[in-house]
Amino acid sequence: MANPTSKQRLTKAERKEEARRQRVELQRKMARSRRYRRVAIGIVVVLIAGVAAFALTRPKEAQATPSDLLASVDQERQTAGCGSVEDVGSYQPQSSDRAHITTPLPLSKYASVPPASGPHNPIPYGAGVYSTPPPIDRVIHSLEHGAAIVWYAPDASGEELDRLRTFYERHSVGGRVIVAPYDYPDEGAAGTLPAGTQMALVAWHTVQKCANVNLAAAFGFTSTYTAPPFGQQPYKGKAPEAGAAF
Repeated sequence: MANPTSKQRLTKAERKEEARRQRVELQRKMARSRRYRRVAIGIVVVLIAGVAAFALTRPKEAQATPSDLLASVDQERQTAGCGSVEDVGSYQPQSSDRAHITTPLPLSKYASVPPASGPHNPIPYGAGVYSTPPPIDRVIHSLEHGAAIVWYAPDASGEELDRLRTFYERHSVGGRVIVAPYDYPDEGAAGTLPAGTQMALVAWHTVQKCANVNLAAAFGFTSTYTAPPFGQQPYKGKAPEAGAAF
């Protein structure tokens, strides 16, 4: 009777073929493992690149806090070519500086460009970021109540303007601030910002002109000339009805 164990023994050729089959299978597994690793590495690289691209292209404002901006105000004012803060005085006659009117006056009648006080509409204009020029007679009433305005030239553009608009849209600091283009072509020279000015910061009787749009310079002004001011900043404004609603 034959030994059953001997029937299960592989021949030399069979053992060689089995070893070859196992090697092939191992190579396939290793190849699949390498493919999986390459795919995983590729996904990680794409994710890292996406995060880096987002960090490079997102508005800088997302990284800027009010405290960051205040810390850089002096340097940024120089960078933006901002002049000194001017007391432009009152409308003449002074008795009409706070008068209510229903028909807008020509902008040339006011004491400054942009106007910082004078006869105005009985209804103030709400705070916010606007893409079209607001009615100045209503904006002046907002100044009387302690608003600050960031005017920019209609041809201004670029990252810094985007930062400025986004900052005041997102932060509560914009609750007493109007941001808008100054563009009133029917008003002649008084309907555009002075030559060399891309940004004008305005509060009651107060104007600061800058050669370029700059977020930190704008916030440095609005943080102290709005009523109430931002945080622990001192109020520097002169609004006769500071803090009144608008």
